[in-house]
Amino acid sequence: MHLLVDSTGLQLCGPGEWLIEKHGTRRRRSWRKLHIGVDAGTGQILASELTTSDGDDGSQVEPLLAQITASLASLIGDGAYDQAGVYGSVGKHHPDAKVIVPPRSTAVPSDMAGSTPTQRDRHLQSIAEHGCMGWQKRSGYTRRALVEADISRLKRVIGDALRSRTDGRHETEGAIAISALNCMLELGCPESVRIA
Repeated sequence: MHLLVDSTGLQLCGPGEWLIEKHGTRRRRSWRKLHIGVDAGTGQILASELTTSDGDDGSQVEPLLAQITASLASLIGDGAYDQAGVYGSVGKHHPDAKVIVPPRSTAVPSDMAGSTPTQRDRHLQSIAEHGCMGWQKRSGYTRRALVEADISRLKRVIGDALRSRTDGRHETEGAIAISALNCMLELGCPESVRIA
């Protein structure tokens, strides 16, 4: 299984725009961050974590991986997951899994790159040889668009806000939304075939 990870922000509902306009009170908007793990083959959301707005994407890989029971072939994420802790977490849970994360623009190879290159060193070498777009096609990074589609589906169907008032209820509301989206996906999903 190829696991795609990403996160999105969800607003916390507060006073409506009409109330703010009428009474003139302005409150700082608060929000939560929903981290999800999606199966690239089925599009199902297999893992989720709801954190505060300052939750780091890389720090949530460990809790997401703890929810995955199947063996993992790869973990694919955006540049926010380019951290040593992510590679360590994946190596601990699934030693044979690949980590496909684009290195930062300022990334340099490790000291061991010449003799025993790490996965990240191999990504840097591939980018140097084939360019960024070539690396994306060769590594399978382009599948990451599927998790973006799931986030878009979540926001279009369910909405981009949490309506509950307490933290425990926020988590329950998120779990219900994910369950509903997975059920909808099971009911019908178009199958596309590339012709040309």
